[in-house]
This record gives sequence, structure tokens and C-alpha cells, in this order.
Amino acid sequence: MTNPDIVIIGSGIGGATTASGLAGSGASILMLERGEKLQTTPHTRNTRAIFVDGHYRPKEMWREAGGAAFNPGNYYYVGGNSKFYGAVLIRYRRQDFSAMEHYGGISPAWPFSYEHFEPWYSRAEQLFRVRGALGEDPTEPFHSIPYAFGPVPDEPPIARARAELKGLGLHPASLPLGVDIDAWLKDGQTGWDAFPNTGTGKVDAQTGPLTEALTDRNIRLETGAHVEYLEASSDARTIAAVHYRQNGTLKKVTPKLVILSAGAVNSAVILLRSPSPSSKGGGNGLANRSDQVGRNFMNHNSSAMLAIDPRRRNTSVYQKTLMLNDYYLSDGKGGKPLGNVQLLGKIDGYILRANVKLAPKFALDFMAGHAVDWYLMCEDLPDPESRIMVDGKDIVMQWRRSNMQSLDGLTKVMRENFRACGYPIVLSRPFDKRTPSHQCGTVKMGDDPATSPLDPFCRSFDHRNLFVVDASFLPNSAAVNPALSIAAQALRVADHIRKTELVA
Repeated sequence: MTNPDIVIIGSGIGGATTASGLAGSGASILMLERGEKLQTTPHTRNTRAIFVDGHYRPKEMWREAGGAAFNPGNYYYVGGNSKFYGAVLIRYRRQDFSAMEHYGGISPAWPFSYEHFEPWYSRAEQLFRVRGALGEDPTEPFHSIPYAFGPVPDEPPIARARAELKGLGLHPASLPLGVDIDAWLKDGQTGWDAFPNTGTGKVDAQTGPLTEALTDRNIRLETGAHVEYLEASSDARTIAAVHYRQNGTLKKVTPKLVILSAGAVNSAVILLRSPSPSSKGGGNGLANRSDQVGRNFMNHNSSAMLAIDPRRRNTSVYQKTLMLNDYYLSDGKGGKPLGNVQLLGKIDGYILRANVKLAPKFALDFMAGHAVDWYLMCEDLPDPESRIMVDGKDIVMQWRRSNMQSLDGLTKVMRENFRACGYPIVLSRPFDKRTPSHQCGTVKMGDDPATSPLDPFCRSFDHRNLFVVDASFLPNSAAVNPALSIAAQALRVADHIRKTELVA
């Protein structure tokens, strides 16, 4: 496969799902992944190794605009960041596809409606074998196909928490999850949230769509293949070549189509580092006539919240089965939206130690053992000055957080709710830039090439054989996990490529 028809850069949710959508098309496809496959080791289910020692974190450092360096939680393995994700596969709400007013400003509309997009959501849920329940969440949009599997069951302390929230008149609902809980627990009695998936218990990009795609003999995966830049054709209308480094050697491949799926940060970085032909003008790098590549970086405003009752132990192993969207569309009092609340995977003393380094371990163990652990997530609004940049070999993140009033409001109302449920101690702590797990928005799609790098099918307006299919296409972040929306759009893009590029 010297010069394949298609090169897909990255094997995360976007790349792997696009490959599965193109399987059986007859096209020769080369997937380039900079990482290797995760292997089972003694570190796999060791919370100290994962959360305190940072065993799986990348060796690279990024910089804040202004110079301070930090180690990002961006993972480079086959399957990408999904190898560590919480497996929450939730749809954007129908209202997220329209412009919505928040405390911090306006969340922009998608270039098409939820109703148009819904069939691909259903296909993505089937592909990722999502387990869930309809009829529990009043914000749940229309589903044309029910979940194929029932929800992952609540453990007894979580069933009690569900009942307590219902007792306040709220609507706790089962999280839609890509987890076979029996298979997961066979390999270790831990949660899956932020743990590496080296088996089959979690349906991630590798164990789901990539495994399916690689049954097609025309699709081949190369690991250790770090793409450095794209080369435009002499007329700048197409991508002529992909340049990547593998085992210290710089290599080049010249496909007919390029699908860039390296993640919202690294897809922008690859485009910005790519030489811009002088005939093109109008911005740095490629696909950047709009000067929007790298801009509109979003990463949910979020906090961890611990509801602690020193009188009751939380004996949960995995915990992460519940969400609450009562404050998703308004603050509950006629005000603007706040966000989504969902359980974290069960924490322990070592996980707390990663953030509270000076506290004695026995105190952290007691706190963790008596806490129900929650994740509060609010929409981060797009801002052209919130951006990813490159400075030589450095990745520079200028994250201008927005809409923090929503996170403050959600924190306040949930603290009141948990205290009303009988938890006398409620602690919260925001997540910071070291956790870009919901990164999105740096190469957004839209209808106007003057303001968006991509059209509604994620094709570059500037280069007709370039598609960008990962979280970077998202025009807004909503306030839910982005994985299912990326997968659904990847299937939609794959269908479009089949119809427009692979016809005989």
C-alpha cells in the first residue's frame, strides 16, 4: 500500500469511526497512529501509578500563552484519549443544535438540526454498544432506535443516591455507557473512568470501531507514525502528501484523500505547522483562509464535587452510572442554563493524593470511603482568542475560560441539594488545563468559508481532498461529553465520502 486512496491520521474516536464507516468500500486506507497499543501491566489498575505517578501521561510539555509549561492529560495510544475515557456516550440535547443564550454569552448553532443528525446518533450508539434507558431524563431528545442494552446497574450506595435525588423532586437518570461491566470487573475491581482499557470491558475507539474496520483487508494501521505536517499541491487546492516520522525516519505518502483526526489540539497543530503556499495567502498553515484554525478552543468548565457523610461508607466499586440534567436548560428558576451533573468513577485516597498532596493518607482514605463523587460540567463558549498556537516545536494553549457564572451556579445549587439529601460535608474543586479531556472547537465546521475552516461535512473549504473529523469540528461544546457526537459525525462524513468520492 505505497500510495493508498485514503490516509487517516489518528485512531481516536473520529479516525477509528470514520474508518469503520468506510470499511467494505473497496478503498485502500492507511491509518497513521503516533502511539502504540496499550498492554496489560501491573500499572493497568493501580491508582497510585495512574493518578499519583502519572505512569500513562505523555512525556511532552505544552506551554500557556505567557510561558508557563505544563504536562497535559493527552494520551497517545491506539484508540487515543478514548482508552482512558469515562465511556459516557450521550447525545447533545436537541436545543444544543440551535443558538442558546448562556450567562457568559451565546452558544452558536450547528449548520444543521438535531433531527437531521439523529440517524447517525442511533448508528453510533449501535456501533459502540451503548447501554442506557429512555424515559428517565426530561431533556432526552427523540431516539429513532432504542438502546440495544439496558443500563449498567447502580450499586447499592448509588441506588440510594438516586432515591435521595428523586426525593427532592429531581430527575436522576441512567448514564448511557459503552461498558460491559461484567467483562470490565473480571480484570480488576476498579472503576473504568480514567483507567486504561487493555481488555474488552470498555467500548472505546480501538475495541469498537477500529476492531471492526481492521477486518477489512484494505485497511491497515501503522503505529509509531507521528505526522509532522501536510504538504499542499502547487495550486494549493489539495493536499498532495502527508509527512510523518516513524522509527526516526521521515516518510512520505501521497493519498487521494486525507482525513485528519489527531484530536482538537493536535489536528490544529498539524495544520498550523504545515507550510502555507505563497499563492494561497490569508493566514498561517493550511486550511486557514478564515484564520480560524486553532481558534475557538473549548474545554468544558467542570468541577469535582464530593458529597460526604462520615456516618455512611460508600462501598461502590465503579459508581459511574447516574446523571442529572434538571439544570441543563435553565437554572431551575427561570434563568439561563447551568449544565450537566454526572458521577465520577469511584475515587480512593491515592486519587485524592494527586490533588491534595500534603494531607495524611489515612484522612484521604476516610474521606474517599465516605464520599459520593460527582462531576459538574458546564458549557465553555467559543472565543477566537481562546486558541491553540505553535511556537517552533512548542504547543501553546491560550485558554480563555468563559461562562464561569454557570459553573458557579451549578456548584451552589448542587451543594444545596446534596446537603438536603443528608450529606453534611460537600467539597468541590475545579478541573484545570492539565485535563483537556473534552477539548474541542479548533477547526470548526460552518456554512461560510470566511468564518469556518470546514463545511458541514467536515471538508476543508480550502483543500477539497482534506477532511478533519474529530472534536475540532464542533461549533459549540454543549455541556455533555463529546464522544458520541464525534462518532455520529464521523459516520455521517464516511457516508458522504462513499457517495461523493468513492463512486465508480
